[in-house]
Order: sequence, then structure tokens, then C-alpha cells
Amino acid sequence: MIVAEYPGFNALESEGGIDSYRLESNGLEVLLAPSGAAPVSTFMITYKVGSRDETLGETGATHFLEHMMFKGTKKYSKKSGMTIFNVLQAKGARVNATTWNDRTNYYEMLPSEHLELAVDIEADRMRGLLLDPVEVNSERTVILNEFDRGENEPMRKLYHSVWSAAFVAHPYHHPTIGWRKDIEEVTPEGLRSFYDRYYWPNNATISVIGGFDAKMVMAQIRKAFGPIPRTEIPIKDFDGLEPEQRGKRTISIRMTGGMPTILVAYKIPEAQHQDIPALQVLSMILSTGKSSRLAQLLVDSGLCTTQSASASSFRDPGLFSLVAMSAKEESLIEVEKIFETVVTELKEQLVTQEELIRAVKKLQAQTLYARDGSFSLASELNEAIAAGDWKLYTRFLEMAEGVSAEQIRHVAKTYFVEDCMTVGTYTPSSKTV
Repeated sequence: MIVAEYPGFNALESEGGIDSYRLESNGLEVLLAPSGAAPVSTFMITYKVGSRDETLGETGATHFLEHMMFKGTKKYSKKSGMTIFNVLQAKGARVNATTWNDRTNYYEMLPSEHLELAVDIEADRMRGLLLDPVEVNSERTVILNEFDRGENEPMRKLYHSVWSAAFVAHPYHHPTIGWRKDIEEVTPEGLRSFYDRYYWPNNATISVIGGFDAKMVMAQIRKAFGPIPRTEIPIKDFDGLEPEQRGKRTISIRMTGGMPTILVAYKIPEAQHQDIPALQVLSMILSTGKSSRLAQLLVDSGLCTTQSASASSFRDPGLFSLVAMSAKEESLIEVEKIFETVVTELKEQLVTQEELIRAVKKLQAQTLYARDGSFSLASELNEAIAAGDWKLYTRFLEMAEGVSAEQIRHVAKTYFVEDCMTVGTYTPSSKTV
């Protein structure tokens, strides 16, 4: 039940201490999450655009725009003497932005008395980005350096390569930073075209978290964002784009540095699918803590130095990943066999109640720790918004706590199949690439 109403907003729903509203004039969604009495707040705007929305020729545009959003708007620029970083940091703000598959977010954590400044800046750069050609070329160098650093990191290279092999048509095929040629050739006009497709109020969600005056901040949001029109351009839907995988795919990477690593990935559904909580609990059973299955089989035995298991939680279907790093290249074959054995056992035998309880408790502790403080809470909420429903944040623990041993076996049998499997291996080379 919504606890308050504000002029110019339609009250939508309330859950888990979060109230949601929609700005009547343009469809902008606003989430209010009062937390604690400290006069510090996090203001975050999440745009529903990420590398998922890019096509060949414009890959990396989302990430490039994230950089450019700090390089000058109509009101805040070097020319005006008020850059976004300088103005915000003068007020003691922590400010940054991140890009991923399904979203881009911009945030400010600052004293609540300065919230209006954050509101004004985000409203100004929603439609007021300058994209000065000189700044674009300057930032291109920065991004290409970032790209090259990533290309020289074995784990990142392996991760990108496996996703690119697993998805051949869906844009999850592209790394978030984009392909080098697209970064080199993108123009200010190309970035403007991408910006004009996605940076609109009805493709964004504002989250305000912390100790703030709700009536005051809602009035500030209405004043700053209310005059911005909504876009009528429909947002693309990629559901069903990826063709059915019909066999195991393998990829191998050789470069200097790092340790031999194997990454085994299986196709799994999108974040809002009913099987995702079971897959997330299963990842804890497999890899979290010394008593987890992979820790005992791989690390305690001395075969591997590290191991992990994780389930993606994206807007569209993603991957469940099993990763292990070993000191010896020849050990990777044995590690893959152990992965196969573990998967077979999950399909044939129910996990124990002890394993299930332990995994859920660890997930509870991990989740609560990740939500400690307004900024951490905003980061977690941001991913739920990106996945398509902010209530995935409020309902996550309840759904995880309801997972049964039978559901664990069901997801193992349903998704851990060879025809939907991609295996990537990384082995160090003594030769320079």
C-alpha cells in the first residue's frame, strides 16, 4: 500500500520498504526507499540500455556514452566552468556510472541537503549531452586503452570468448566495451543517434535511497524532469532471437600470463524465470564455502587453486558458469571430468537438506551484506531494475528460501545438458601475442 501521494505522480505500488511512482508527464519511474536517519542519500538513475541494445557497427556505444555523459552538457561543462565531477565533489559527493548488458546507471551519494544538485545534473544530461568532437576523440583514446587492458587479462578474455561462442545472434555475444573496430570508428553523430534512441524519461528509473525529505525530493524531480518529453520510439525486444543450440561448443585461448583455467557454461533462462532462484541456490551449494562440493573436490584435493559457480540474472537468457583455475595445464581435462560427475550427481540424487539449509543461510548473509548502506542497496536495486522488475530485489530472499531439493534436481536436469553447453579453456603461452 502506497503511504503517500505527490502532485504530478501516479502512485503505483509499495513493497519491501520501497514505494514506486510514475511521473504523469512523461512516464519516468521513481522509486523511494527511505533507510535510516542519517542525512545521506544515494540518487541513482538507471537507463534500460546496455550492450544488449547494440548491433554490429555500434558495439560499445553504451559504454562510450557513459564516459561522454561526464564530458559536458548544456549547463555543466568545461566552457561553463562547472564540470559534473567538480560541482558534485565540491559538495562531498561520491559520483560515478557503470555499464553492463542490460543497463547503464549514474549515481551520486551525497549529503541529503544537496540532493537537488544531483537531480538537476541528471535531468540536464538526460537530453542535454553536448558530444563535442574534441572530447569524443580524447575519450576514444581512454576507452581504447581500457579495451587493451581487458584484452591482456586472461580471465576477462576467457569470459568474453565463452559468451561470444555461446550466443551467436543475441547481442550478449558482444563484450560490453564493444569491439575495437567499432570503438575506433564511432563518430559523434553515431553516438548522438544511439543517445537519441535510449536516453528518455520513459526508458529510465530514478531511485532515491537514504535519509531524505520525500516531499521535497519528489517536487525537485517533477520540476527538473517533468518538462522533458517522452520518446515514442519502441524499445527493441530480443526475445527468441538466439537460435537453438544443437551441440557442445568449445573454445580455447592462449596468451601470456595467468594460470590454466576452464570455464564450463550452460544456457539458463532470464532473471524473471521461476527457475532462477533454484539455480542461484545451486551455485552456493556448488562453490561457496569450504564445505561446498567444488571446494572439496577441486581445492581441498590440491587439483585447483580456485573455483566458482554462478548463475547470470539478466533480462534475457544467460549462462550458468562453472570455473576452476589450476597450476597445471594438463589438470584441466580432469577438472572437466569432475564437473561432469558433479552435474550427473545433481541430476540423479537430491542434494541433502543440510546442504540446502547451509546454502540458503550463506545466500542470506551475502545478500544482506551487499545491501548494507544506501549506495550498496542502490547497486542491488539497480540490477533488478535492469533485469526487468525492481521487485526481484524485494522478493529475492523469499524466493531463495522457498527452494527445495526437488527444484535443485529439476534445474540440473533441465539446463545442464551437453547440447546447451559451451566449454572455454585458457592456457598460458610463453610466446608474446
